[in-house]
Amino acid sequence: MDQPAGSSQDAQSLPVCYRHQDRETGISCTRCERPICPECMVSASVGFQCPECVRNGSGTGHAPSASRPRTLAGGTVTTDPRLVTKVLIGICLAVFLAQLSMGDPFTDRFDLMGRAYVPELGDVEGVAEGQWYRLLTSMFLHGSYIHILFNMLSLWWIGGPLEAALGRVRYIALYLVSGLAGSALTYLIAAANQPSLGASGAIFGLFGATAVLMRRLQYDMRPVIALLVINLIFTFGLAQIAWQAHIGGLVAGLLVGYAMVHAPREHRTLVQYGTCALVLASVVLLTLLRTAQLT
Repeated sequence: MDQPAGSSQDAQSLPVCYRHQDRETGISCTRCERPICPECMVSASVGFQCPECVRNGSGTGHAPSASRPRTLAGGTVTTDPRLVTKVLIGICLAVFLAQLSMGDPFTDRFDLMGRAYVPELGDVEGVAEGQWYRLLTSMFLHGSYIHILFNMLSLWWIGGPLEAALGRVRYIALYLVSGLAGSALTYLIAAANQPSLGASGAIFGLFGATAVLMRRLQYDMRPVIALLVINLIFTFGLAQIAWQAHIGGLVAGLLVGYAMVHAPREHRTLVQYGTCALVLASVVLLTLLRTAQLT
């Protein structure tokens, strides 16, 4: 098990969030000076504020309704900061049940495949045949109980806190862009007849963004680095794992995550979604290059 960020020494020096008593933090609200965790902190012109100070105006000269609580990345603070993560897990579980009930024909119709003859479908299938949707649908398929269990646990542990820090829309963008980047790299490098499926590319993107976020907040990086190294060892040490999806998702997550948490306030939205657009453009380019090779 990884050692938590807070050691016995940290516990003596770090206060806990005033809204979440189980979370240590070194960040305080610049107005009321109460300690706040990443889920509660709202980006301000100088430092961070707590949701109550932002909601109440607190000396800004504006009506409370004019100030909406914002996350570190500029997203809206919501009452359920893990809603999107729950929805993503629900979709993956529903799709997995569909796989179990309908069998291989269902999986073969939506997994990631370059170009190959599929006996169950009786035809040549794949992204090279114009089925670009496989780049997306393969992200919600899984090959076994262990596969989906491991991925969903990782999504819950990593995705929930990240969603709270980024906000829903930015979190969805990060997840989808990372997953598509992983699919595109797999399509480019893997054998054309090698099927691939799983949410691992998107989850590795969340790993990358989490590392960027923790460094931005000056948290102890050792736990997330150790977890990432363990996952990379499994990626390259075990057979039948699409390492291309893991690496593609990780790189995209690092890029998009950096844009999300380091974008200048005055051009934040442009930088954040502009970076997402550039990564998506790379996905399209890689897909076109590989399709030209296979057709």
